[in-house]
Amino acid sequence: MNADTTYYDEMDSPVGTLRLVADSHGLREIWFERQRHPKQAHAGWVRAAAPLKFARVQLEEYFAGERQHFELPLHPVGTPFQLEVWEELGRIPYGITISYGELARRIDKPLAVRAVGAANGRNPLPIVLPCHRVIGADGSLTGFGGGLPTKRYLLAMEDRVARGDLFIGPM
Repeated sequence: MNADTTYYDEMDSPVGTLRLVADSHGLREIWFERQRHPKQAHAGWVRAAAPLKFARVQLEEYFAGERQHFELPLHPVGTPFQLEVWEELGRIPYGITISYGELARRIDKPLAVRAVGAANGRNPLPIVLPCHRVIGADGSLTGFGGGLPTKRYLLAMEDRVARGDLFIGPM
């Protein structure tokens, strides 16, 4: 992998096509096909499957119910506050949901619930940094870049796997 090159590729998943983006430091972004704010690959990016195989394999294992924790080199780009929120997202256990208020408390910023919500919404690595596990204080499903049906699917899939029901079909 060239140190200055950003690579991208696409993979099929039960929630639609995912675009994976990585550089020499690790996985940078995952985009949903049906994304609230669609993105385009940058002109200088190189489409190549090999540099993203590490991520594709683990995502395939996740969707097959065989992986509950990702072991990937990650390279999300954001502000120090966003990076702090995203790092905490990675600590939410598989099959567990927490509120935005709880996420704010976990980073020792209990009054920053709105800012935490905004950072959660800008998470460049959904699924791997599981922002879908963050829900409203009343248990409601709130915004998700891949759409609420995708969030609902991911949570239901994780619940089924955690209960031992390994049938996982498409969305």
